[in-house]
Amino acid sequence: MLKDHAKLMQAFMVSGEIVGRKKLQKMIYIAKKVAFPFQERFQFHFYGPYSEELTTRVEELCNMGFLNEVKEKKGGYFQYRYTLTDTGKEFLSLNDVDMPCLADCLCDMNGQNARFLELVSTVLYFDNLPKEEVANKVFTLKSSQRYTEAEIDEAYQYIEALKGKIQ
Repeated sequence: MLKDHAKLMQAFMVSGEIVGRKKLQKMIYIAKKVAFPFQERFQFHFYGPYSEELTTRVEELCNMGFLNEVKEKKGGYFQYRYTLTDTGKEFLSLNDVDMPCLADCLCDMNGQNARFLELVSTVLYFDNLPKEEVANKVFTLKSSQRYTEAEIDEAYQYIEALKGKIQ
């Protein structure tokens, strides 16, 4: 019943702390796209791929006491910090979640900024298109972010590096 919740809990466990809802959404989406068995469905939204299911699961984990959410005022907006609680760690210890290499990938992603992860997730969202068309989508849909060709190339290299960590 809580198998998908346990997978998310494992993501929080190996990441230590995830700062920002947008970053969390992008990390799970990217992990799913590069081979990890996350089940949440994503649609394209203002900041790239977004999953209402993921938002709901995170709320459920907080309500069950498995996940700690801290809301901080940062300038003109709120930022959220997520960590697994001791109860969550105990639950995970009783429920085997087998996702080898998840720690390497998520820790790497957690070290990136949300803007870059937004680009990487957008590139992955359009991975069925040729690179030139993906770049055009990025320049059109993400014009306010002012991504460069070099950053798009970096996103492709980053995706390959993540896939390399899994093999």
